[in-house]
Amino acid sequence: MSKNWLSDFKIQDGGVLVKKTGHTVPFNLGLVNDILTWMSFYSLAQGWRIWQRIQGHRAPRIAFLPDQPRPWYFIWPVMHAAGAIIEKDVNKADVIFHFDDSTLCDADKPDVSHPVKFINFGCNDVSKSLVASTFTRVAGYDLAVDPSDYDGLMVEKSEINAAHDGRIVQGPMEPIEGKSYQRLVDNSIEGDLVEDLRTTLVGGEPTIVFRKRRPLSRRFLNENTDVTLTSPQAVFSAEEIEVIKNFATELGLDWGGVDVLRDKRDGRIYIVDANKTDMGPPVAMPLGQKLRSTRYMARKFRASYGPK
Repeated sequence: MSKNWLSDFKIQDGGVLVKKTGHTVPFNLGLVNDILTWMSFYSLAQGWRIWQRIQGHRAPRIAFLPDQPRPWYFIWPVMHAAGAIIEKDVNKADVIFHFDDSTLCDADKPDVSHPVKFINFGCNDVSKSLVASTFTRVAGYDLAVDPSDYDGLMVEKSEINAAHDGRIVQGPMEPIEGKSYQRLVDNSIEGDLVEDLRTTLVGGEPTIVFRKRRPLSRRFLNENTDVTLTSPQAVFSAEEIEVIKNFATELGLDWGGVDVLRDKRDGRIYIVDANKTDMGPPVAMPLGQKLRSTRYMARKFRASYGPK
């Protein structure tokens, strides 16, 4: 992968095309503000990186295949806060991380001559249909619906990762190729807002939760008005945490994030999305909480993948 970040993007049709995922982000003042906000956090994360180099930390050494993460991916600041460094030679690495933004990918483990820990090599499909069927197996109740015979409101989404193109449709209807269909989860809260419980995973374990809130009218967009940091234990029961862990195990997701919604009608949780190359911390989160969440993730990462 090119070291030039700009090579990841292309200006197209009044927006910014992310080449790897095919997703287009509208180019507007909101995007400019997000970039400037992210830069303040990036500057501090660079400070961690420089400090760790001064201290001479060299463990764990992480090799990324087939791509290396850019600084806007959550693993980048977490890795540097944990004292890890990127290793290009897999035969010198302590950890090998399969890092690929694609929805479907090949994730064959490389042959190495020494003991090594692998991350996400069991996760080669994060399509919405597989997420829904995996959730049904571990939770014991359905998220997916058959649009041809479902009588009611449902959510239509692209199968691909990071499209943010969800819309509410009325069933029954003929399904559209390349789309998945899910029940409409009522995750609305006071103030005409919806709340997503973005749960991050390290070693397949729920580690922290970002409570992300946005206007109900913009429920499918990644444009949060408020984000706060909390623990899984503060928002989930022990049984629900077990469901999330089992979901990660079934999907082969060692590191990443899952979007969990709680339906206020039945009180149940629903895992509606999974991301193996999650970005973060969320832009709308206060800087102090960004730093706190990154340090906490770094401690968990070091405990899971660092030398014993």
